[in-house]
Amino acid sequence: MRLKELRESFSKTQCEIANFLHIKQNTYSQYETNQRQIPIDLLITLAKFYKVSVDYILELTDIDVPYPKN
Repeated sequence: MRLKELRESFSKTQCEIANFLHIKQNTYSQYETNQRQIPIDLLITLAKFYKVSVDYILELTDIDVPYPKN
């Protein structure tokens, strides 16, 4: 997943993103390293935060399209 790439492009630490998601830093780290699957609700929250599609985060596309507004 592109979580680390996105996080670093926003100059955020794992701790900052974990706090934003209301989870522990080590849990977030496991999402970045694919040791644990990220729940759909957190995936959607991150897509909105980074303004990209869920497909982009999941590497189903290489096109960095904005998250749909609704």
